[in-house]
Amino acid sequence: MKINGNEIRPGNVLMHQETLWVAVKTDHVKPGKGGAFAQVELKNLLDGRKLNERFRAADKVERVRLEQKDHTFLFASDDMLTFMDAETYEQIELQTDFVGEERAAYLTDGMNVVVEFHEERPIGISLPQHVTLEVADTEPVVKGQTAANSYKPAILSNGVRSSVPPFVGVGERIIVATEDGSYVKRAD
Repeated sequence: MKINGNEIRPGNVLMHQETLWVAVKTDHVKPGKGGAFAQVELKNLLDGRKLNERFRAADKVERVRLEQKDHTFLFASDDMLTFMDAETYEQIELQTDFVGEERAAYLTDGMNVVVEFHEERPIGISLPQHVTLEVADTEPVVKGQTAANSYKPAILSNGVRSSVPPFVGVGERIIVATEDGSYVKRAD
């Protein structure tokens, strides 16, 4: 679907220079002299390169719609992660680098994820926003150190380092944001 250059919004996937790009930031500029344009920061979906491009209202850009399919994470072996399509039960293998080392640490057996495809080729993966993990190691609570905004380091059951409030101890289950590994709240 072709759209005008001034209709580009963050999150749009575009076919530009014969490859796929996602719009990260857009800034609409109206200079004193000349026509208005959209300054768009693009990120290549295939290799991660960044590009700043100007699009005028008259410029036509191909907007791509990605197909999103629900998948279930099955297991990891070596540097490959295996997922199963929730509808067809077909399995696909993706490299750990494709998901990202930091994000792959949050994958647990049976976790539901969304894999984005373009022409039957996996382009991206979305993890749940929050996961429940157990605190494997942390410092003991020191009496009197319960002031707000004081956090202590902790190692979670998946090996990820995080900061937790002083009242959280070893063996407790907490909810963590998959985006940055930050503490959200205690699990019920």
